[in-house]
Amino acid sequence: MSKSKVAIGIAPSTLLQSDAVILSESVMKRWNIPATQSVTLQFGSWYEQIRIIPAAKQKGIMLNTTLAKTLAFHRTNTPTYIHLKYIAETKTLQLGPIIGILVSKDFPDDLSRPFGAISRFCLEVSEAAHAQGAYVFFFTPKHMRIDTHSVFGWTYHDHWQQKQMPIPHVIYNRLSSRKIESSPTVQQFWKFVTNKYNTTIFNEQFLDKTEVFQALEQHGTVRTYLPESKPLASMNTLKQMSNKYSTLFVKPVEGSMGRGIIRITADTTNGYQVQRTTNQGTRHGQYTNLTQLYTRLFRKKTTKYQVQQGLRLIEVQKRPVDFRVLAQKNHLGEWSITSTVARIAGSQHFVSNIARGGTLSRVEEAISKSNILTPNNGLELITRLKHAAMQIAKAIDKQLEAHFAELGIDFAVDRFGRIWLLEVNSKPSKNDNTPLKDGKIRPSVKKMIAYAKYISEF
Repeated sequence: MSKSKVAIGIAPSTLLQSDAVILSESVMKRWNIPATQSVTLQFGSWYEQIRIIPAAKQKGIMLNTTLAKTLAFHRTNTPTYIHLKYIAETKTLQLGPIIGILVSKDFPDDLSRPFGAISRFCLEVSEAAHAQGAYVFFFTPKHMRIDTHSVFGWTYHDHWQQKQMPIPHVIYNRLSSRKIESSPTVQQFWKFVTNKYNTTIFNEQFLDKTEVFQALEQHGTVRTYLPESKPLASMNTLKQMSNKYSTLFVKPVEGSMGRGIIRITADTTNGYQVQRTTNQGTRHGQYTNLTQLYTRLFRKKTTKYQVQQGLRLIEVQKRPVDFRVLAQKNHLGEWSITSTVARIAGSQHFVSNIARGGTLSRVEEAISKSNILTPNNGLELITRLKHAAMQIAKAIDKQLEAHFAELGIDFAVDRFGRIWLLEVNSKPSKNDNTPLKDGKIRPSVKKMIAYAKYISEF
């Protein structure tokens, strides 16, 4: 099997028939592609028998306008590149990789922001794919079509437009709703494309906090990072944990972005103080005993919770600080660290999530301003955070069956410099409020495209 990145040209039908393509003579010689026989041209789920016409002066591949339209290629002001892969055993010339980005919803009436808060991220992905010779499109569950073996997706070529697309080689799951993700429409489509077209889906599911902690507890190398955590199964669980720790955190098992987190602090004179995250800030409550607290907050709730040992996080100006490490698989399919940042809680919140009013900071700067007791210059902490994140990402790969290639791993650091795992997020935020210099493509986006190329073998 041979592969190469080549430029795509489009010729009018008067110069090139639709059942033929013009291909660089040097590429044909290198791969030993027959010019006298027909071969199968394949683009995702779409394929057709074609003739290949060798041309000494052709640097890439030239398509007829009808064929280019079928493949959803467009004439552009800048060269378009794609990877070719020739499989001699089956005489198949494949174009790719095709990467489908699955998002929850789109807004066809607003072409300036067709994907709402993640529109800039989607544009970055398109630009990164173009630079790396990959074809990318975006689609939602309503665009899935098993009957036609295709997807009605969005592409960006000078502007956003929708076209019928083949089933892609790779799907990157960016669904932001657990309900949508588990719907029959999505699950049936995933089963169909993986069985029929061997499509690879990564970050295929949300993570369950309890499931993650229980899996990591079985892995000796990461157990030291885990605060004691238990599923909140009953009043007895809450009482047992309260007897051991003066502060507890109770978190929705399926929560994200800091939603619904509850902090319980024992007060020797007034019972228990409770703080709850809301969109407006932190709500406060007071309960005389645990029975009253449990009855009011948890007994009738259908939400599943995890109760966790309270940690005394380091603070900057009395605001808690935690750390987000982004781990991703790279162009070799190996885990690597893309970024490490500190997150400082907002003035009205006790959690540091950006969605809850938190702000980003460089790790060194946050450490220098914090109340940490042990000598620490920030760089040493970054090294330890990266090491912990690598261990946890590899452990999740080993312990959980789902395919993950990107994990946002959140850590706390106590005043003595000890690192604790808070949670692992399989859908790190891509919202447009992420700080970014104009015209720049995030390293995380480039790495995601590189990994998609790796797993599709282009």
